Amino acid sequence: MDSSSFSRSKREQATEEPSFPVAHTAITIEDGFWAPRLQNVRERSLPLIYEQFKRNGHLAAFRGEWTPGNMPIPYVFWESEVTKWLEAASYTLASHPEPALSALVEEVIALIAAMQQPDGYLNVWFTAVEPEKRWTNLRDWHELYCAGHLIEAAVAHFQATGKRDLLDVACRYADYINTVFGRAERKRRGYCGHPEIELALIKLYRATKEPRYLSLAHYFVEERGQQPSYFDAEARARGEDPAAYWAKTYEYCQSHLPVRAQDKVVGHAVRAMYLYCALADLAQELHDDSLLQTCQRLWQHLTSTRMYLTGGLGSSADNEGLTADYDLPNAAYAETCAAIGLVLWSHRMLLLDMDRRYADVLEQALYNGVLSGVALDGASFFYENPLESQGNHHRQEWYECACCPPNVARLLASLGGYAYSVTETDILVHLYMQSTSAIPLGDQQIILRQETTYPWDGAIRLGLELEEPRTFGVRLRIPGWCTNAHLSVNGEDIPIEPSLHKGYARIERLWRSGDSILLHLEMPVERMHPHPDVRAAAGYVALQRGPLVYCLETADNPLPLHRIRLPETTVLESQFAPTMLGGVTLIRGNAIALETGDWTDALYRAAPARRSPYTLIAIPYYAWDHRHPGEMCVWIGSSL
Repeated sequence: MDSSSFSRSKREQATEEPSFPVAHTAITIEDGFWAPRLQNVRERSLPLIYEQFKRNGHLAAFRGEWTPGNMPIPYVFWESEVTKWLEAASYTLASHPEPALSALVEEVIALIAAMQQPDGYLNVWFTAVEPEKRWTNLRDWHELYCAGHLIEAAVAHFQATGKRDLLDVACRYADYINTVFGRAERKRRGYCGHPEIELALIKLYRATKEPRYLSLAHYFVEERGQQPSYFDAEARARGEDPAAYWAKTYEYCQSHLPVRAQDKVVGHAVRAMYLYCALADLAQELHDDSLLQTCQRLWQHLTSTRMYLTGGLGSSADNEGLTADYDLPNAAYAETCAAIGLVLWSHRMLLLDMDRRYADVLEQALYNGVLSGVALDGASFFYENPLESQGNHHRQEWYECACCPPNVARLLASLGGYAYSVTETDILVHLYMQSTSAIPLGDQQIILRQETTYPWDGAIRLGLELEEPRTFGVRLRIPGWCTNAHLSVNGEDIPIEPSLHKGYARIERLWRSGDSILLHLEMPVERMHPHPDVRAAAGYVALQRGPLVYCLETADNPLPLHRIRLPETTVLESQFAPTMLGGVTLIRGNAIALETGDWTDALYRAAPARRSPYTLIAIPYYAWDHRHPGEMCVWIGSSL
C-alpha cells in the first residue's frame, strides 16, 4: 500500500484544531432509511405545519389582524414556531428548490418584516397583545428566545438563498437588543429565562462577521446566574415576591449559578441543551478552555446519570426536565425538543473534540429519541417520548404548544450536515447513510460515495473520486456499540486497533480516484442493562441492535407486556421485514409468559405463577404507535 500511515501520534492528535462541518447542501442522501423521511418533511410536514399556522391564527397575528377578545389568543412565544418552520423551509430550499415553498417563505418573511417596530423591536405578543410589558419578565416570557429563533431562521434563509431580506430584519433586531442589554451604564443586566438567543447570536456573528453579535452572546452567557439575581430584581419591579417563583428554583432555567460554576445538568431539559450549545460555540470561537471544561463536566454528568437509553432527556413533566441522578422512570417526559437539543450539543462537542462518545450519543438520540417524535409519514408528532405506554399515548397532528413539529422538521431538513466534518488534513465520517457528498479539502473537492443499508446492516462502502491524487486522512467512526469491526482499502485489510484514536480509525495515504474503503460493523442483538441505581429498570433488560433501541408492542405480542420474561440464555435473532412499518429489522427470541388462568380468586399465594413458552417480537422504538393502540415497553423483565 503506497504512502500509508495509519495514525498520527496521540500527542499530535490531542493538539489539533477543531473540525468544521460539511454543509448539508454538499450531501445528497439516497438511502432507503433517511431519504423517504426527508421527502416526507418536504412534502408532508412543512405544508401541514403551515396549514396549522393558518388554522390557529399564527399568521393572522403577524398580519396585525389579532385584537383583544379575538380567539385564538396568541401564546406568548408562538412566533418561534413560525420562525423554526422558516428555518426548516430554508434548509429544504437550499437542497430542493421548490417555487411553491419559496413563495410561502417569502410571504411569511414579508409578514415578519412588516411587524418590526421603528426601533428594531420585533415580537408579536409584546406588539399586538401587551405592548406595555416589553422586557418586564425575561424570566418567563421568552422575548429573547423568540429573537433567537428569528435569527436562526434569518441565517438559514440567507445561506440558502443569498437574500438579505430576513437577515437584515434580524440584524436590526439584534442591534436594538445590543442597545438594551449589557453591563454598560443604563443597560439592563438581564438575560433570557429560556436560552436560545446565545447560540443564535453566534450563528449571526459567523454569517456576518460582526463582532458585536459574538460579544453580546458572550455577555448573555457570562451574566447568567450572577448575583444579585436579575430575575429577583425584575420580579420586585413587577410587584411580585421573588420567593413566590412558580418553579421554586432557578435551577429550572440554569441560572442558579454562573455557568462556569455549574457541574450538574438540572432543570428544564431543552433550556439546558440550548445553553450548552452556546457554551460549546463560545469555547470554540474564544478558544476558552474553561468553557470547554464546563461542557465536558456537564456532559459527563448528563450521560452517566440522567439520560435515557433512547437519548431522551427529562424524567418529569413538572419541570419538563431533569430531577435527580438515576431518576429515570419509564413514564418519561423526554420531550422531543430535548432530544433534538442533545443532538445539537453533541454535534458541537464532536466538532471541538472529535471523540466518538459525542457522535455515539448524537446517533443514539437521533435514531431513537428524535425519530420517535415524528410519524413515519411525517404527518403527526410526539411531544413526549415515554419508554412505556398503556396504549393511551399517541402522536398528534398539532399541540397547543407546538414547539416540537417544526423543531423536528428543521433538524431533519439539515440532517446531512451532521454526517461529515473536515480539518485541514482529514475527512471525518460521523454518520453512516447512503449518500453522495462533495467534500472540500484544501484546494480540492473530494467526491465521497457511501453505499450502505445502515442501520439495518453494518456493511459500508466508501468510494472516492478526486481531481488528482492527494495525501490526506480519512477517519471512520467505530461506534461504541460495535465490538467487532473490519476495515480494508482496495481489498487490503487494515488492522483497526493501531489506527484507532478516540474511537475513530484513521487511514492516511495517497488517495487516487477509484479508491474504495470497506468498513464492516458487526450488529449482533445486545441486551442492555441499566445502572443498578436506576430503580425503574432494576431487573430488566432492553434490546439494542446497532444504533437502534427496540421495544415490545401489543400489536406483535398480544398479552400484557409486563408478563413477558426474557431468559438470559435465549438466543435472539434478527430478520428484516420489508413490508412492515416501512421496512424494519425485527428481533425474535424465545421467552416466557407468566400465566394467570389458575389464580381464580387469589390475589397472593405461596406458589409462583405458571410459566409457558412464548416467542417475543421486538420492533425499533422509533416505529411504535403506528398500528392499533396497545401497550409498549422498552424494558423487558429478565429471567435466569
